[in-house]
Parts: sequence; structure tokens; C-alpha cells
Amino acid sequence: MAKTIYVNEQLDPSGLVYTCIACCNQEQAEACHDSFEENLTSEQKSLGWTARLRTVSTWDDVPVNSLKLD
Repeated sequence: MAKTIYVNEQLDPSGLVYTCIACCNQEQAEACHDSFEENLTSEQKSLGWTARLRTVSTWDDVPVNSLKLD
């Protein structure tokens, strides 16, 4: 059975991952995403910084430099 892994990322204007946290708990992931969004300043947002929440089905698809919570 496939596992759902939630990947939270903050990306800089060029698309590079600045911060990444991955976990299997949807509520925790949504709270983390909200925090990532709230921590971006209006200046960062205007420059193109974004917060993204996506799902993957294997830990192999999670960026290597992420904090992995299971």
C-alpha cells in the first residue's frame, strides 16, 4: 500500500529549495505549511519566494536535505 508523505518547501525566486520538512501526518504538514506561508515577509513574496505543500509516495522522492519526520 502506498504511503502519503507530505513535503513542505520554501522556495527562493529561482526555484531552489531553501527549507524543507517532510512528514506522514497531514495535520502536522498543513500546520507546517501555514507556518512557512506566514514566515515569508511581504518583501520575500514580492520577490517571488513561495511556500509549497506537495505529496509523494516514497521517501526516495523527498529532497535529500529535508528534515524527515515519521
